[in-house]
Amino acid sequence: MLKVLWLTLYFIVLIWSGIGPKDQFTWFLEVLPAIIGLVLMVISFKNFALTRLLYNFILLHCIVLMVGGHYTYAEVPLFDTIANWMGSERNNYDKVGHFFQGFVPALLAREILIRKGVVNGRAWLNVIIVAICLAFSAFYELIEWWVAVASGENAEAFLGTQGYIWDTQSDMALALVGAIMSLILLAKYHDRQLAKLVVNSQH
Repeated sequence: MLKVLWLTLYFIVLIWSGIGPKDQFTWFLEVLPAIIGLVLMVISFKNFALTRLLYNFILLHCIVLMVGGHYTYAEVPLFDTIANWMGSERNNYDKVGHFFQGFVPALLAREILIRKGVVNGRAWLNVIIVAICLAFSAFYELIEWWVAVASGENAEAFLGTQGYIWDTQSDMALALVGAIMSLILLAKYHDRQLAKLVVNSQH
């Protein structure tokens, strides 16, 4: 039942995002990670099903990507309104996306590393998780650069810098904050879900 609900919400938002997006090229680039993520989860579901917590946050991250794809990250209406309230000219929805780019991958990396027994000791586990998230964020910035070089002006909406010269650095900083917040806020609850996963697998 939960799997059906997850997929229903995913495809409702995906279809909505693909109907008359602001920029078709940007829509494709932004939702592509969500589509790749779904494919990987379907392939690995039988042999490596994830915790409910992680599935829920992956869905939320996918929705963030799809909303950004529909409007482009610089033109999400709610964040235009927030910018007006704060007396700012910049739409900061892209910063939400980059926060999630650290928050959710931290959970994913944590789950894989713990279940596979890759790291001994929780302190080193946290260091490695944060390092993985920073590496992932930096690699995404490289992808944005490559796309910009390859497509020229067509990539402006995908980059979403809005004239901010420190956009790349602030994006990675927010991914770092997201990863650390994920570990601080969710580690104990995540541990309980992982324990339930182990118990269920033994029955």
